[in-house]
Amino acid sequence: MRSLVAVLSVAAVTATTSFASPAPDFTVTDSNGKAVKLSDYKGKYVVLEWTNPECPFVRKHYDSQNMQSLQKEFGAKDVVWLSVNSTNRSSSEFKSGGEMNQWMTAKGAAQKAVLIDDTSAVGRAYVAKTTPQMVIVDPSGAMIYGGAIDDKRSANPADVKTATNYVRAALNEAFAGKPVSVASTTPYGCSVKY
Repeated sequence: MRSLVAVLSVAAVTATTSFASPAPDFTVTDSNGKAVKLSDYKGKYVVLEWTNPECPFVRKHYDSQNMQSLQKEFGAKDVVWLSVNSTNRSSSEFKSGGEMNQWMTAKGAAQKAVLIDDTSAVGRAYVAKTTPQMVIVDPSGAMIYGGAIDDKRSANPADVKTATNYVRAALNEAFAGKPVSVASTTPYGCSVKY
């Protein structure tokens, strides 16, 4: 089933989307064919994780169990974790909902949903450049973090152990009622296949 992006804010479709601004709303089909709307999660923290199983940088974080441990840790705190595959349907790296479910199940992933952004509209709305790339949306709907998952710009799973994890740090600060000290970083990884 093709995903359908029904709602995107006007500001979102520009390359000037910035953090601490409202997160662009969207409705897109998940890997099970269900419509998922970002604004349905208002009042909760939401993590958007851009993903592509073909990318060695994504595999680094799944093979090391880093991504799954974050999903489980913050899922237990009622954070909504949405993995977004913005690989365009025309790309040779495109994965169907069933293929994404199979890969995520094999990896032991624990996100709320895997979104199939096969027109790449959500990725473009968020100016997603790489996989992985992370965005945190606070309960008011504002983006409070965007960029890399951590500070080790490599595809080596061993680097996860010594990395500063920006997502964990930002969520922990937010839960403690503190401003996010590092709100934006430059993402690294494979290019999103628009």
